[in-house]
Amino acid sequence: MAKPLTGSNPDREWLSFEDPSEHRTWLFDMTFLSSAWTCIYGAGCPGVEPEPAPEKELGCCTHGAYISDEEDLKHVREQTERLTPQLWQHKEHAEDVGGGLWQDDEGWWRTRVVDGACIFQNRPDHPNGAGCAFHHLALSTGDKPMDLKPEICWQAPIRREDHETVTGHIYTMVREWERRDWGGEETDIWWWCTSDPLAHVGAAPVYEQMKAELTAICGPTVYGWLRSELDRRKADSALLPHPTVRRT
Repeated sequence: MAKPLTGSNPDREWLSFEDPSEHRTWLFDMTFLSSAWTCIYGAGCPGVEPEPAPEKELGCCTHGAYISDEEDLKHVREQTERLTPQLWQHKEHAEDVGGGLWQDDEGWWRTRVVDGACIFQNRPDHPNGAGCAFHHLALSTGDKPMDLKPEICWQAPIRREDHETVTGHIYTMVREWERRDWGGEETDIWWWCTSDPLAHVGAAPVYEQMKAELTAICGPTVYGWLRSELDRRKADSALLPHPTVRRT
């Protein structure tokens, strides 16, 4: 069922599972998922601007977020209605400009950018403190942050890609977001946590830390397969270190 995909001196290893119930093949970036990456927002994260600015506490929210689909759009609008000025610093500004979302020339819905960051990102001078307004909403209600945020925000730095063949079979990749995903060398994402040792300091591997997110992405059955295989390899010390760690 599980197949390692490696080459000579590989950058990383991939794990594949056939899921006949969905006519789907899952491809997991095993090297990232077993790495010690962890989110360092509020713990020295320099942000993604050209110059490090941990004091701004913007994290990866500088450019705003893309909305995935109609379901995600409906969800974000519903959660936005729940935000109060105490939870959302830019609520009044959003009302003045027609809402926290806008549609670009290609038809994508996106969160607006205000003063160099997502409109839903509270700044350190806000009475409620810095951080995502949806995250603050979750903390105030007891909800899980991932249940209130836009899809791309709770998945990051995990990226899911579906590729359908002419026969209808789907290959789904579950991998790490990288700088190249924002445009390669042309990207204006100048720093990214998955490729910096600064963020590879987690006490547990990604596949354990992000159990809820991975389960939401691939379902409990497939996550169970993934967890069992990575647990086995971890116990056998048979996992390839992340390239970022190998370069240090």
